[in-house]
Amino acid sequence: MSEESDDFIELPIDGILDLHTFSPKDVKALIPDYIEACLEKEILNIRIIHGKGTGVLRTIVHSILKKHPAVQSFRLDPEPGSSWGATLVQLKTPERK
Repeated sequence: MSEESDDFIELPIDGILDLHTFSPKDVKALIPDYIEACLEKEILNIRIIHGKGTGVLRTIVHSILKKHPAVQSFRLDPEPGSSWGATLVQLKTPERK
């Protein structure tokens, strides 16, 4: 008897989140979860790669970031070649308990 694998994908938590491999419907839950995982690892600078496309995914990403309490600031990645295909996120330093 074989075990069926769940549709769970484990992401490396390294501060870079590439959304190209995810369905847009998953992004709303994925980004907050990734932010929390980064905070647990004390990663405060995140790069979210959403691609250029029509800008719909970028708009969704920015909407989520605007509302997230741990986000200090975000901006489009100014690196040559990235243009507006990625967003840099600065997280707030978590309060020590």
